[in-house]
Amino acid sequence: MSLPALDSPRWQGSAAAFLYGMRSITTTILTLVLFATYIGIGALAHDTHFSLFWALASTLFVWAGPAQIILLVALGSGATVIQAALAVTVSAIRLFPMVVSVLPMLRMPETKKRQLILPSHFIAVTLWVECFRLMPLVPRERRIAFVNGLGLVLSSLTATFIGYHLAANLPPLFGAAILLLTPLAFLLSTARNCKQLADVVALVLGLALFPVVSLFNTGVDILISGVSAGTIAYGVHRWRRR
Repeated sequence: MSLPALDSPRWQGSAAAFLYGMRSITTTILTLVLFATYIGIGALAHDTHFSLFWALASTLFVWAGPAQIILLVALGSGATVIQAALAVTVSAIRLFPMVVSVLPMLRMPETKKRQLILPSHFIAVTLWVECFRLMPLVPRERRIAFVNGLGLVLSSLTATFIGYHLAANLPPLFGAAILLLTPLAFLLSTARNCKQLADVVALVLGLALFPVVSLFNTGVDILISGVSAGTIAYGVHRWRRR
């Protein structure tokens, strides 16, 4: 589905932009990947003896696959609520730079802070990737409504429900395999969206440094390799601008 031109009268009204956002879900393979991932999360919630209501609530309010897995595994293994909350919070810190990079594309001088709460909640890797692909095609005054429609929450809630009820018949190996679809899809989508040399440098260095850093068994291998690759890429970007 192609979006109307930026000056098209079809963008009039926030409801139309919201519907275009919902329809745009069908244009990305990430929707299928996320759907499969949340089938696995629903099955995991069932296997760790959480209720269906709790599983759906975690999808709605946590809204990040890796953080949900941490939450389910932590509480399912006997960790306290405070320990689980701290683990999820540390996991969610990785999303902060994504929120910071997306919100300027949504904000206008007259935008109220409360209007950014819902889009900020929806921003995970999936939405971050799609915002950089689709936002240039959406009039700025309609972007908040568009992103709210693009949130992918409804499909993920449906997948959680299906996965929860399929858990008894879902082979454990298959459940683990579909959880791996998300990081693979994020990697390919990020590679597709690399527009500048700094983007390519950050991605390639991140992939190259991780195996080396993992040899040291630091426990924060991804953080070290990611920060190192990003810092070097930023240095390359600054050097090229001189």
